[in-house]
Amino acid sequence: MPTTNRPSAEKQQPRAPKQERARRTRAHILQVAAEIFAERGYPSVSLQDVADGAAMTKGAVYFHYTNKEALAVAVVQEHYAHWVPMIAEVRARGLTPLETLLAVLDGAAEAFRSDTMVQAGARLQIERSLIGTDLPTPYVGWLELLTGLATEALEAGQLRPDTDPAALARVIVAAFFGTQHISDILTGRADLIERYTELRDIIFRGVTAT
Repeated sequence: MPTTNRPSAEKQQPRAPKQERARRTRAHILQVAAEIFAERGYPSVSLQDVADGAAMTKGAVYFHYTNKEALAVAVVQEHYAHWVPMIAEVRARGLTPLETLLAVLDGAAEAFRSDTMVQAGARLQIERSLIGTDLPTPYVGWLELLTGLATEALEAGQLRPDTDPAALARVIVAAFFGTQHISDILTGRADLIERYTELRDIIFRGVTAT
């Protein structure tokens, strides 16, 4: 039999645990960074602050994230990644288009109230001019999603015939993100669900088909 330089399965086995440890370490650093960014904002946070919060050396954090900008980008990316499974779970319920739209908004409101990664990503997007690197463009994904859901609801006869789905999406996005920001400033989002419920009921009272 010809010989081969391929490592044996026995020698390959340690790689998986090492990779898994690195993944867990990155996730831990990212969660700590999100908590600090959400509480204090981008300008007042240093890589050392994150290292201290993670109970790691600055060099260990630097190994995974080379600077504060890289950490901010990773937090914002994780913020957006949060919506993918949430939206998929809502769609899997088999709801009507309007019920789906409302359930997505309900899920988003709850995430903004309780999920630190979501809160941190939102704050970093507000502070994007202070971050020395490009971040994903905010709001466009929500506008596209809600326009599509509103179009489906209109075609299903669940919205008034004169409803403009794109205009409705713009109003929802502007009102929702303004509401969560004001709730954050005034109450630390303690009243977010109440304020969101007011917003939802007022908007959809005017466009839902009778």
